[in-house]
Amino acid sequence: MSAHPVLLDARGLSVRGPRGVIVEPVDLQVRAGRTLAVVGESGSGKSLTARALTGLLDPALSASGTVLWGDREFDLAGAVPWAGLRGSAISLLLQDPFTSLSPVHRCGTQIADTVRALARRRGTRMTGAAIRAIVEDRLREVGLDPAVARRYPHELSGGMRQRVAIAAAIAGDPDVLIADEPTTALDASTQGEVLAVLAELQERRGLGLILISHDLGVVRGCADEVVVLYAGTVAERGPAGVVLDAPVHPYTARLLAADPPLDHRLAKLEGIPGSVPAPGQRPDGCAFAPRCLLATERCRTEAPALEAVPRGGVVACHHSRTPLVIEERGRAAETVAPAAPGALLTVRGLRAQHGATEILHGVDLDVAPREIVGVVGESGSGKTTLARCVAGLHAPSAGEVSLDGNALARRLADRDPRDVQIVFQDPYSALNPRLTIGDALREALAVGDRPASDVAELLESVGLPARYAARRPRDLSGGERQRVAIARALAPRPRLLICDESVSALDVSVQAQILALLLRLRDELGTPVLVITHDLAVVRQVCDRVLVLRRGEMVESGTVSRVFDAPEHPYTASLLAASEITAERKEPTRA
Repeated sequence: MSAHPVLLDARGLSVRGPRGVIVEPVDLQVRAGRTLAVVGESGSGKSLTARALTGLLDPALSASGTVLWGDREFDLAGAVPWAGLRGSAISLLLQDPFTSLSPVHRCGTQIADTVRALARRRGTRMTGAAIRAIVEDRLREVGLDPAVARRYPHELSGGMRQRVAIAAAIAGDPDVLIADEPTTALDASTQGEVLAVLAELQERRGLGLILISHDLGVVRGCADEVVVLYAGTVAERGPAGVVLDAPVHPYTARLLAADPPLDHRLAKLEGIPGSVPAPGQRPDGCAFAPRCLLATERCRTEAPALEAVPRGGVVACHHSRTPLVIEERGRAAETVAPAAPGALLTVRGLRAQHGATEILHGVDLDVAPREIVGVVGESGSGKTTLARCVAGLHAPSAGEVSLDGNALARRLADRDPRDVQIVFQDPYSALNPRLTIGDALREALAVGDRPASDVAELLESVGLPARYAARRPRDLSGGERQRVAIARALAPRPRLLICDESVSALDVSVQAQILALLLRLRDELGTPVLVITHDLAVVRQVCDRVLVLRRGEMVESGTVSRVFDAPEHPYTASLLAASEITAERKEPTRA
């Protein structure tokens, strides 16, 4: 018997919606103790595939295909006994523990509810003591003290909340766990802790893991096999080391080229022009052809079939036999001199509290004109609180925030909106779904005393066509929504722009486009930017200087090249060590 027996074998899995097929027939095989990673841009069908495997599709969608769990086979188009499978055979771990955990119930109660529900389905009666013992065991298994059972989710850090979510997901001893972007909102060191927990569970339990992620560094570090989805179809599949180091499909190569390195700044950030086609709008032939530099007439008229490639795996590309040429991506010179005198933004002795707890302990910060400054640190370091104080969304308890030498009012209502604007992490919740893009931008223009006719110019400034003014947020991709959010923030022509984790939830291609946009705004409009992020590679690519926060105190600051290449504080060194890439990033292109 194989050391890694097959736990789940999905054949011909597809998802159909009102506009047609969303996910084409996909084959997935998950083995005990192994990790299958599913990657691709937003809209590629990753999460829908996961939901189809757990019976959690929206009622307007339907799945087809067969799934084998051991010797049990089920037709997804038929009556699948999900109540008996979900939680025991397969379980789903969501991206955000805030949405998967109830804020009004203690952590132990939520894990116990899962144990109790599964026991009821199996016809087993369990005593309260037995359930509590299982809850405590699950918490220990994910590296938490059993006392966490008595705490509420809001009392825990992001990493601890995700561990509680993992404990709840494995409460029914599933064979397969689907982790859908489990580390997206976490800093590098916390990401490492969560991934280590998952790896330990795999080794101890023989758990099969399906990892859905847009973070190629995470995938590179823990996946055994990779499936690359594009527009609901398999572009490439094979051993992780082969797919990530020697991609065959142009789409995989472009994704890897968009992944920013930590050890140097690129001369140019390479996204993939265009976006994933929506269901019902896929072109004839290869779905990637409109965005592919290698596309020929055959690509535009004939859909490629999956075929085996010599180095292992399969690929769907008419150019699969064209040899790869690996080219180094050009490096850019990095800032080596201190920031120019005459800072636009000056923060001195800033202190801030949440309730009785002090979060910031006398922070100093300068941002000069035409400068991009990054603020980094682990979750709970005070990064977002600092950003909110500068933006007027959180009143500091002491200290001063000045713009061009003039103290800013502590309350947002007393501020001029043309002073500071902020772009938040989630473009989905930042835009009113009932307003068209044009209406949202016209509101923002009015705040800055600008004419409504500037909407087209505003959209063009962030790389979107003027016709998008008639669309609503639901009609846009995640990256397009974030561009609109940036356009709205720029509408009053602010003197300072703050980006608070504005690219952390985006796939690498869209992230590259947004980062390139920030650089262009700085260079063409002269807009200084304060970047709050846990992603040090993002800082390396766009920031001139960086400040490192630890528990509300600034422990190190300087040019990015100096701080990242020769950190002086042990905490900075530990952040860099947690974020280090394991292999040199190269840009694969075709000869």
